[in-house]
Formats: sequence, C-alpha cells, structure tokens
Amino acid sequence: MKLTAIKLCNFRSFYGKTPEIILAGGEGRNTTIIHGNNGTGKTSLLNAFTWVLYDKFSAAFASAEQLVNKRAIAEAEVGEAVECWVEIGWEHDDIRYRVKRECRGYKNAASFDVIKTQLYLQFAGDDGIWKFPTQQPEDIINQILPGSLHQYFFFDGERIEEIVRSDKKSEIAEATKIFLGVEVINRSINHLKEAKKALESELKAIGNSEIKKLLREQAKIDQEIERIQERQGEIYQELEYQYTLKKETGKRLRELDESKVLQARRQDLEQQKASSQQEFKKTRELLNKIISARGYTVLLSKITANYREIIQDLKQRGELNSGVSKEFIQDILKSQRCICGAELCEGSKSHENVSKILDKAGSSVVEETAIRMSAQVDEIDKQAGEFWKEVDSQQVKINQLRQDISQIETELDVIQERLRQDANEEISSLQKRLDKIEEKITELTLDKGRNEQQIETLKVQIGELNKQITKQKLNEQRQALAQRRITATQDSIERFTEVKLRQEKQFRLQLENRVQEIFREISFTPYVPKISDKYELTLVESTTGIEASVAASTGENQILSLSFIASIIDRVKEWNARHNMLMVPESSTFPIVMDSPFGSLDAQYRRQIAKIVPQLANQLVVLVTKTQWRGEVEEEISARIGKEYVLTYYSSKPDCEEDYMNLGGESYPLVRQSSNEFEYTEIREVVISGNGNG
Repeated sequence: MKLTAIKLCNFRSFYGKTPEIILAGGEGRNTTIIHGNNGTGKTSLLNAFTWVLYDKFSAAFASAEQLVNKRAIAEAEVGEAVECWVEIGWEHDDIRYRVKRECRGYKNAASFDVIKTQLYLQFAGDDGIWKFPTQQPEDIINQILPGSLHQYFFFDGERIEEIVRSDKKSEIAEATKIFLGVEVINRSINHLKEAKKALESELKAIGNSEIKKLLREQAKIDQEIERIQERQGEIYQELEYQYTLKKETGKRLRELDESKVLQARRQDLEQQKASSQQEFKKTRELLNKIISARGYTVLLSKITANYREIIQDLKQRGELNSGVSKEFIQDILKSQRCICGAELCEGSKSHENVSKILDKAGSSVVEETAIRMSAQVDEIDKQAGEFWKEVDSQQVKINQLRQDISQIETELDVIQERLRQDANEEISSLQKRLDKIEEKITELTLDKGRNEQQIETLKVQIGELNKQITKQKLNEQRQALAQRRITATQDSIERFTEVKLRQEKQFRLQLENRVQEIFREISFTPYVPKISDKYELTLVESTTGIEASVAASTGENQILSLSFIASIIDRVKEWNARHNMLMVPESSTFPIVMDSPFGSLDAQYRRQIAKIVPQLANQLVVLVTKTQWRGEVEEEISARIGKEYVLTYYSSKPDCEEDYMNLGGESYPLVRQSSNEFEYTEIREVVISGNGNG
C-alpha cells in the first residue's frame, strides 16, 4: 500500500473541504512532514487515516463521537444536513484506489443527530476507468493492510509505549497470525475437526454398540476439554488484568513520598528474588542433568568391587598370569619346534616339558580383556567420586539460594506489614489492595495449573478410548473406511497443529532478533529486548551474568515500541516477499503515519530515531510540533522530505498570541486570530525548493 493523497471535509477542526494533501512516496524523498502546534489538528489528521480505513481511533482521540466540525454545525440551518467525510487515495499492485468514509448529520432545534457512516471504494487499473468493486470495501482494505495491524502503521508517538503494555499481548499475538499464515492453518484445523465430528457421527450410525458407547464417552471428554480451554482463556485475560492493576498500584505507592523508600526497597528485593529463583531453577536443572548423565556410576560400586574379587581369584589360581600365553605355547607345540630350535616331537621329553607349561599359562584374550575392563572399572569408580563432589557442590548452592530467597521473602513480608499498618490511610489502603491482587493472582495461577493437569488427564483418557476403538473388530467395509478416515483426520489435525506451533515460534524468534538489532542501533544502553512466548516485550540486562528485568524509562519504552513497530513492518515485508513471487513495488510498500514521535526523548535518541525510521519505512508521514522538529530531527530528515505542509490554527480567543515558523526561508503561520467566533484549522503546503514541488 502506497498512500498518495488525503482530503477532508468538516472533519473535526478542519472546516469545509481542505486542499488535497499529496503524500510523498519516492525512493529518495519518501517523507511527508506536517507541522502544527499542539491542539491544532495533528491527532485529528492521524485519526482521519484510521477512521476512513478502519472506522477506528487512537486512544488519545478525545470525544470520538464528535466528528463533525462545530462551525459547520453552527452555520447550518435547522433541518439542514451537514456532511463530514475523509477521502484517501493509494496504489497497490498497479491498481489505484480511492476510499471515502462519510457521516451525515442533521441539525435540530436542540441537538445534532448523526446517521450511520457509509464507506465507498473505487478502483482504476491501467485503462484509467474508475469502477466499483464486487467485494465489500472493508474486505479489500483488510486484504491489503489488515485492520488488526493498523496500530503498527498509524500511531500516536506520545503514547506509543502503550503498544507493549501487558494487556496488549493477546492483540499482538492475534495480529501477527494474519501475515504468518497461521490463520489459514487455524481454519484448516477447524475444518478438519468438523470433518472428524461428521465421520464419528457416521461411524456411530453404522458401528456396533461398543463403538457407539466409546464414541459417546469420547465426545463427552472432548466437550469437557473445550470447556476447560475456554476457562483457561478467561483466566489468562484475568491474570493480565490483575498484573496491570498490580503494576499501576505499585507505581502509585512509589509516587507517594512517605512510602517511596520502602517501595523502592521492595522493588529491589523483588528483582533479587526473581534473579535468585531463576538461578535456583538453573541449579536444579543442572543437578538433574548431572544425576541423569552420571548417577548410574554410584550404583555400580558393588559390581566393580565384585569384578576386582573375580580378577584377584583368577590370579591366585594362576588362570590370569602375565607372561607367555596359552595361545603362544599351543602354536609352538603345533609347529613341533621350540623357539630355541629344539624339536618337540609328541612323546619326547621336550614335548612333555612344554606341555606342562601350557597348563600354567593364561589366555591372552582373557588377559587383554581383563586389562581393558580394569581400566574402565577404575574410570567408573573415579566418576562416582567426582559425581558426589558435583552433587554436593550443587546441593550447597541450592541450600544457599533457598536461604537467600527465604531471607528476601521475610524482608518483603516486613515491608508489606509496615505498609499495611502505615498511619497514612492512602498507603495502607494501597498495600491492602496489592495484597488482594496478589491473592487473586495466586488463586488464578493455581486454577490454571489444575486445568492444565486436568486437560492432560483427559487427553490420556481420549488416547485410551482411541486405542479401544481401534481394537474393535469392524466387520463391515464402511466401518473400516470410516475408522481409517477418522484416524487420518486426527493425524492431519496433529500435524497442522505442530506446523502452527513451529511457525509461531520461528516468527517470534525472528521478530525478537530484529527488535534487538533495531534497538541496538537507536539505544546506547546495554539492555536487550526480549519477547516471551506470550508476546510480553521487556528489557533485560546481564552485567552480573544473570538476566534481570530492567525498569525501563518512558524514553526507553518509546524506543522499544518503535523498534517493535519497525520489526513488525520488516516481518510483514518479508512475508509478502515470500508469498508474492510476482510482486510489484506497491505490494511491498508499507506506510508509517506517526503523530509526535519525538516528544519525550532526549536529543541523542531523537537524532537516532529520526535517522533510522525513514530508512525502515517505505513511506513516512510525520506530524510534529515546532519544538519537536527543530534541531537534530530537522537535520536528519530534511534530505528525505518530498512533501511538507503546515497546519494553521485560527483561534477565536480575543487576545490570541499569533505564532509562526520559518521553513525554507519563508515564514508560515501556525496560530492566527480568527475573523469570527469559531476556531478551525487550514492546511498550507510548504514550497520545497529543488525538487519540483510547490
């Protein structure tokens, strides 16, 4: 999707029809800058994109229901209709699109009533003729850029960190499935499950009574599993909500001067506890590996001692003598000639003497085997000793970690009790609320564990039932065929499920690697972004050799979120490249429209983001204030500007202080006195010298 233009009519602060805003999309100059003071319509312009395409608004968009311009309403006659619309143009796969969403309101004596919005879409191919599609406009838009992904392409920079909030995890996970192809796999799995149910119903109708009974039991268990899994989903959502409450309550405690020191100490202790628990887990796993790999050596002590007794007995009986072997003497007797040259004819004295030596000689094979086995037995005894040393060492470490965790928990209990009993009612109330949240989290976590255990038990029961069904003798050909189909369907479901899990894991790891690369380019900190299997995005550091979570600042959270958005776009482009072999340029083009992305960042971060974002995005639209633009942002982005506009706000305030900004040697108004009692915003294009725009 390559955006080409946007036009508004009576949308929020924009009175009447605006001039068409042409958006830059060239390779060298892919950036459109729109300047405006706070409150002049930048956020409205951002939401104009999301409204016309997806009928959605950003979190910071106040009074979303009041879309129609107030001046237009005031100037309308009673009973007269007032139109409000936004129209956007874009190109995709060599096809031009124009989409328009409009709402119409009617002014009454005491109110203004808005009717339902309407969406219209037209397209034109190489012939240049505009046509209406047979598909629904929403379906076409979502095929090009899915609505579930829109927050990564159109976003409010001042609230960008909300994208990685804990309560957004499920949205992120679901959104990524769109371009992973996982949604297709899910549909395949669901179709197969329906097919399996139909086949089982068929088998019930033709199968014998025993099979019918087993299938009824299986259906009951399937229903129970579905019920528990549905409950698990509810538990996950509730846990996310409780963790968010815990975070917000803890933040409030930290903000209170009376509890700031205790809360900071508690946070430090909780991090220490988490690190110790992680180290405890690693140590237990290492101990298990040691026991699994070499634990058998300590069980062989009696066997090795018995082996040595056998060898000693053989030596005492002369059956394991070192020296001349039986095989050597037998060869001499067979050749009838001694090594000294004397003949050893059978019956001679010499032959008799050598034969006597044969009775005392040991076997070379036995001797060699005994030597090799003795070396191995010695090694086993040595490993047994080393095994106990390592086990003792790990046990000491485990006991120490237990003590450390116990001491930390004791100090945490003391802090919590002090906060509960604090004379400040707000502090004690917040701590008691935290206690209830912790209690709820524990209760939900235990429920989740019990449900997981119950699901596993039920799956085992289903497995046993499947075995019994398979064992039933199916005499009729239809029964056998139905059973084979059921088995094949179940096998397909399991294989598709495994493919889905692997694909999701691979994507998450690729996404994490890309986030880390981009974060390193922007941030000077040694922190590393991590994405959990639940799409929890966090920062960690490992200066002590142990990974520990970092309490990220607002700036770091914004950088983390920008890195995540850039990585999402990168993955989308890569996915399109893999799945569209005959791709035209617009198919791999994805725009970013961002409002105030540099507000709370320091100079170094502002420069890095301003430098990197235009490189990551195929097309960039940035809405900025005068202060956000000046300095490092202007220096890094100026060379990439293809189009530039200014939002001029007309204030109805009598003593309004006018404001201007200089662009390319020309002065452009940002705030001016309104000539009437209304406030509104106009759009002016900036003349950019040297690139033919004007």
